[in-house]
Amino acid sequence: MTAIAGGLAAAGVGVARFEFPYMRARRQGGGRRPPDRLPVLLDAWRAVAASLADATTLVIGGKSLGGRVASMIADEVGAAGLLCLGYPFHPPGKPACGRIEHLARLRTPTLIVQGDRDPFGRPEEVAGYALSPAVRIAWVGDGDHSFRPPKRSGRTADDTVREAIDLAAAFVRSL
Repeated sequence: MTAIAGGLAAAGVGVARFEFPYMRARRQGGGRRPPDRLPVLLDAWRAVAASLADATTLVIGGKSLGGRVASMIADEVGAAGLLCLGYPFHPPGKPACGRIEHLARLRTPTLIVQGDRDPFGRPEEVAGYALSPAVRIAWVGDGDHSFRPPKRSGRTADDTVREAIDLAAAFVRSL
């Protein structure tokens, strides 16, 4: 996220970052804690969106769980766009246990940037999902959940992260 936030900022996209309460507790020495329950995560995102309400164009989103939670409130908070990086469509190895029901009804223009090797949702799995017409998926070739490529691909993590940044920046500018 640090590299992507920095790359977006360098591309002229304003970025505000925050931590969910469980992440803050981990950073402050609270050990390895599981994510907060969904109501806590949703409330944290709502508070951040409210604090940014004066933004000219508010695009919310995040990486993995952060993007999933943002996708659940994007319509509610009136976001101009939603950007999800490495969306957790399902738990690894369990494509039948989808986390996508709300994505079928989403009205907010959405870009999901996903590695094509992501165990949380590969192209052949995601192709069969009933997603809203507002949702577009951009695949990062050779990327895993964090966009890292295997050495045999000939690509570097810098290459794939740069691709994700370029896709995200173009999406935000299109709004």
